[in-house]
Amino acid sequence: MRIVLFNKPFGVLPQFTSTDGRPCLGDFIALSGVYPAGRLDHDSEGLMVLTDFGPWQARISQPGSALGKRYWVQVEGSPDDAALAPLREGLRLKDGPTRPALAALIDEPADLWSRHPPIRERRSIPTRWIEMELHEGRNRQVRRMTAAIGHPTLRLIRAAVGPWTVAGLAPGQWRLIPQQEADAALAVGRRLKPSVRRSRSAMRVRAPVRN
Repeated sequence: MRIVLFNKPFGVLPQFTSTDGRPCLGDFIALSGVYPAGRLDHDSEGLMVLTDFGPWQARISQPGSALGKRYWVQVEGSPDDAALAPLREGLRLKDGPTRPALAALIDEPADLWSRHPPIRERRSIPTRWIEMELHEGRNRQVRRMTAAIGHPTLRLIRAAVGPWTVAGLAPGQWRLIPQQEADAALAVGRRLKPSVRRSRSAMRVRAPVRN
């Protein structure tokens, strides 16, 4: 049983094959038998968790999971703290009300990599960064939530899933995490049967692999 952390670059499809020539997971991750535990749209960046164990996949991606998904969101305009109140309280989208989310204004994250291509900026309109944490995963939910408060998302980065973060992974890099760490993290809020395989000895970072 394996868990893989991958820093998905902008424009990469969150699947292992592509029918139209666009880059996909198979261009970067040189492993077979692992599948995404939750999606990350092609125009979003950051942490994806993959696994070859079905119960783990469900545990990570199911709505209401104890493993919150944390995002860094660059939005158009200059919202103040009060403008984020609807995100914290829950707001109504076309597919129903959202659960309350953690939301706070932050500075641009330190050591943030450049996006290629960069976002389209307009000199007359400022931008700000928001950190959000959700425990549900509707289609394009973060983007729809910020648009609902009048501040469209310009750049969206998933920074963390539960205890796992994108720190130390450049865009296109992945690593395996130790088995014991996976067992402990995924037992939070729900008891899982511990694995019987021996833990992998060390985290391994892999640069992009092109097929």
